[in-house]
Amino acid sequence: MNLTKNGQLLGDDPRLSPPQSTVSGLYAHVPFCAHKCHYCDFYSLVDQHDRIDAFARRLLSETEGLPLNGRFETIFFGGGTPTLLPVSFWDDWRRVLTERNELSEDYEWTVEANPETITAELANALVSAGVNRVSLGVQSFAPESLSTLERRHQPESVPQAVEYLRTAGVPRVSLDLIFGVPGQTLRMVQGDVEEALGLAPDHLSCYGLIFEPNTALTKRRDLGQIQPCDQDFEAEAYECVVSLLAAAGLQRYEVSNFARPGEMCRHNLKYWRNESWWALGPSSSGQFPDVRWKNQPRLDAYLSGSGWCPLESTEVRSPDLYQSERFLLGLRLSEGIGWSELNSLSAGHGTERRNAIDRNLQQGLLIRCEDRLMLTDRGYLLADQVIGDLL
Repeated sequence: MNLTKNGQLLGDDPRLSPPQSTVSGLYAHVPFCAHKCHYCDFYSLVDQHDRIDAFARRLLSETEGLPLNGRFETIFFGGGTPTLLPVSFWDDWRRVLTERNELSEDYEWTVEANPETITAELANALVSAGVNRVSLGVQSFAPESLSTLERRHQPESVPQAVEYLRTAGVPRVSLDLIFGVPGQTLRMVQGDVEEALGLAPDHLSCYGLIFEPNTALTKRRDLGQIQPCDQDFEAEAYECVVSLLAAAGLQRYEVSNFARPGEMCRHNLKYWRNESWWALGPSSSGQFPDVRWKNQPRLDAYLSGSGWCPLESTEVRSPDLYQSERFLLGLRLSEGIGWSELNSLSAGHGTERRNAIDRNLQQGLLIRCEDRLMLTDRGYLLADQVIGDLL
């Protein structure tokens, strides 16, 4: 099947000719939710519970199409709410995957979950299948913030979910928080972080709220029903988060992600390090060294088809695109970018990109440390501005 984008012939479906080098990451998208949160712009569907079993069977079938003899280091089930899938699915999926492929000895398998979906039965099923990392979408422990975000879980469901997971034997638990919620105070931000730390997570993701286009929250903002936090508050809230987590032993390794030593999310590092991964399910995106693709966000087309999920688009990764993305993603990480890479990443841009680097070094937004280029603490607050300048 020949594919085009903006009239440019791109050739065959890239999934039919995977690279010779091992693609060791895999992302699967599960598009079901019990309720659509007002800030979320991910592809997800509500009131579709009668189709979940059919989706589970279809995802098993698509997994069977992965090339033989792969070796997976990281797996990530996102959504949506993957934990709405049948409890029996997880063992079935592990069996299907490992009939034709294998998991590395130190593999990481993450499943996203809403706290209210975790039961003792589900937690045991995840462990039985081999899931070794669960990421809980907490967002806040404050009822006011949960109400603003249209999150339906109760704060007390979070410690209960963590207890179920730990009792079952899930070795790694991550929590997601959002700051900059309309009506939030600095004390509320601090309270959320302290409540989270009280559960002793290995990893925390703390995101500043973004008003994404075409979401219910953005429409409420545009109608004047809610007032966004100002930039000064968001900066102060972010600095509060970084300080509290550092004091608790969770170091920032990416703009919005913090972990204890050895507990970084290895799958997400594949994204930020511009590596390769397979993608399963509607609306998911995958990437090989020279091309990326996005699957159609259409459940009907997925369920009625067979084999790979229908493609929505592909994109050839030109050298210039790779360079730009390496800056965009690499500088988000605390490890930054190797100084020796800068010549190749600046190729084709004359002195413009190096001048931008020098300018941000002089302004104290970037720093050269042990032959790596990285953001300073102040640079993290202005990360989008710094990276935009380099691009």
